[in-house]
Amino acid sequence: MTLLTISHFLHRHLLGFLIAAYVVAVIFPVPGLWIRHVSFGEITILQQKTNISLLMIMLAMLMFNAGLGLKISHLKNILRKKQILLAGLAANLALPIIYVFGITIAMRLWYEPLEVQHILVGLALVAAMPIAGSSTAWAQNANGNLALSLGLVFFSTLLSPIVTPVAFHIFGEMASDEYEKVLHGLAAYGSGTFLGLWVVLPSLLGIAVRLILSEDWQARGMPYLKFINSIVLLLLNYSNASVSLPQAMAERDYDFLAITLAITAGLCLALFAAGYGLSRFFRLDRAERVSLMFGLGMNNNGTGLVLASLALSSYPNIMVPIIFYNLVQHIVAGTVYEVMSRKESGTNGRG
Repeated sequence: MTLLTISHFLHRHLLGFLIAAYVVAVIFPVPGLWIRHVSFGEITILQQKTNISLLMIMLAMLMFNAGLGLKISHLKNILRKKQILLAGLAANLALPIIYVFGITIAMRLWYEPLEVQHILVGLALVAAMPIAGSSTAWAQNANGNLALSLGLVFFSTLLSPIVTPVAFHIFGEMASDEYEKVLHGLAAYGSGTFLGLWVVLPSLLGIAVRLILSEDWQARGMPYLKFINSIVLLLLNYSNASVSLPQAMAERDYDFLAITLAITAGLCLALFAAGYGLSRFFRLDRAERVSLMFGLGMNNNGTGLVLASLALSSYPNIMVPIIFYNLVQHIVAGTVYEVMSRKESGTNGRG
């Protein structure tokens, strides 16, 4: 079996491998914990010391590959519909804030206030991250508007050093005193230096390399990039699940896991539905509707997982909402893809 075949198989069955990674994390967490502690020293940038860990390198690889997959020529087309792009970016930030605010009010009746704070901070980490590069792959597979999809990913990533800290401060106003400080600490830690160095810069480097490479090299290399992306994403999820899931399972905290899964699934479904609603409001065609739904519903949880690992290692339960959202968004994306594909087949069949 060639590496190319393995890459296609892994990419096609990513959801199954993701579930398997969580199961392995519960049974064999030690390698995952080891991954979190691998470090290659420190560097000083703008008078701030930054630790070069294996987690940071994996994050940079994800972002570099995301940049390498962006076709800048397509971005020119989206400038003709700036209002749709702006509405999508605004909704991607505003809707999770409204949703989480509603959850904090509704969860006042929950018997364990500490769990509510863990869920709130975890959702904040999901909501504050830029749009996932994988949303473009889903949109492309579903015959979506690639220009709109790429525009959402590119500009949300580029704006993340500004938008992410602001989002953390807003979510901090909803949290209790201790977790307000946690979120404000995330705003400081995940500000320009972290996101600029490990998210924006690798993305821009990937774009630059794509401009240099010939189309033949790009076509031949893309399956291998997908393979690397899948492996890195699985390792990040496995490593972080190794911290949080074994503890939750050992404590038999099944109600916390269940309510967290329900709330994260609710957020994901709400964002996909918002993409559909916005497309109806702007009277967009099917291709643009598909891209808007995937763009709003899928967030870059690789960045959230790394940030949580580095800044919140003493709060393992905060990682549970991020882990669950990553699982749920692929399930919802797969379901939306199937539904849209069937509708398109039915339309073509009638035509």
